[in-house]
Amino acid sequence: MPVLGNKKKTYDTTGLKVPVSLGVIMDGNGRWAKKRLLPRSAGHRAGAENLKELCRNCGRYGVKYLTVYAFSTENWARPEDEVHQLMELFVEFFEKYDPELEQEGIRVRFTGDIASLPEKVRETIAIGEERSKNRQKMQLIVAMNYGGRREIESAVRKIASRVKSGEVEPEEITEQMISDNLYLPDVPDPELIIRPSGEFRISNFLLWECAYSEFWISDTLWPDFGYDELTQAFRDFAGRDRRFGGLSSKEAST
Repeated sequence: MPVLGNKKKTYDTTGLKVPVSLGVIMDGNGRWAKKRLLPRSAGHRAGAENLKELCRNCGRYGVKYLTVYAFSTENWARPEDEVHQLMELFVEFFEKYDPELEQEGIRVRFTGDIASLPEKVRETIAIGEERSKNRQKMQLIVAMNYGGRREIESAVRKIASRVKSGEVEPEEITEQMISDNLYLPDVPDPELIIRPSGEFRISNFLLWECAYSEFWISDTLWPDFGYDELTQAFRDFAGRDRRFGGLSSKEAST
């Protein structure tokens, strides 16, 4: 797997359109471990280590917002010991790597049903967000206990409360109002969503926000997803014709 480490990489973005906002579904940790006859926990640890490399690569390419799918609302259905290990790994990762994130100028934020997470995880989230709030190079948004449907449900409840109080009339509800009531309304919708591991599904990730996202699928399992794969994704993205339901400039001129 290509890593940065002490090796110098050339981040040549000349003529390369890099997404301002990128989403990544970090999938394939368990299969990566199984192929190596290792426990699933080893795959999750390798995946966490690779997140550090992704942050570095994205930051140096000029991505401003990186949203990664770390733990979904559906992941609670996994074996109890695996869930416990994932929560412990989450805390360990941020305690260990925050100095490196600081060096890279990466602000850390979280999206999801944070209130339902274990106390130690909530404490780590609060500390991480407060400690990094003034970093300006890139924002790392970690989707933790996140579900796209739950996020939309949360937004609808907020708006319904305003309707009930008489503050808003039903006919005044707009798409923008829904967007403004999502977990992190200031984060731009992802222009590109990457899914390693070869799966062709969105898995309840950023359902509202991905309406016009481009998708890029890789057969590479997440712990092995490195600089070369990310570069290819950006090159393919740069060649996409993003029409948003309209005509391309070439079509409009004919």
